[in-house]
Amino acid sequence: MAEARLNTQYKEEIVPKLMEEFSIDNIMAVPKLQKIVINVGAGEAISDGKFLDKVVENISLIAGQKPVKTLAKKSVSNFKLRDGMPIGCKVTLREKIMYEFLDRFINLSLPRARDFQGVPNKSFDGRGNYTLGIKEHTIFPEIDVDTATTIHGMDITFVTSAETDEQAFALLKHFGMPFKK
Repeated sequence: MAEARLNTQYKEEIVPKLMEEFSIDNIMAVPKLQKIVINVGAGEAISDGKFLDKVVENISLIAGQKPVKTLAKKSVSNFKLRDGMPIGCKVTLREKIMYEFLDRFINLSLPRARDFQGVPNKSFDGRGNYTLGIKEHTIFPEIDVDTATTIHGMDITFVTSAETDEQAFALLKHFGMPFKK
């Protein structure tokens, strides 16, 4: 099976750049992308059971693998939410699928976003992970905008092996993530 384009680029171009930039001697110490997690919280699923099924179908198309439904951990009477009710979904992408998703996300989806000025560079968690919120799932080319009945957002988390936010920022920047100036 052929390797993903960004994986090849990481091994051949990005690793030497990061080793030089952060003066890393051991190739195993170079930060790398470990996984991408796509998470959708669908509060509308409380009143409309079919809504979550549509969200799961959309995320399956976007990610290329089936998401897992997430369940409510607590009951909240004001929201008519019971413990154990399906309330969202998530999917974890690794290795080849992860690199293919990242490639499509950076080169196809982000440029389609309305009034796109770049992704915020302040969304790092202090441990080298980056989380990005997407308001509309329709920016992905896999979704047919004409047949989309509802619009939902999602959170995308890029989990890296970087020890600092600075290293994670450099890694994502080398992958081509369009950060704001």
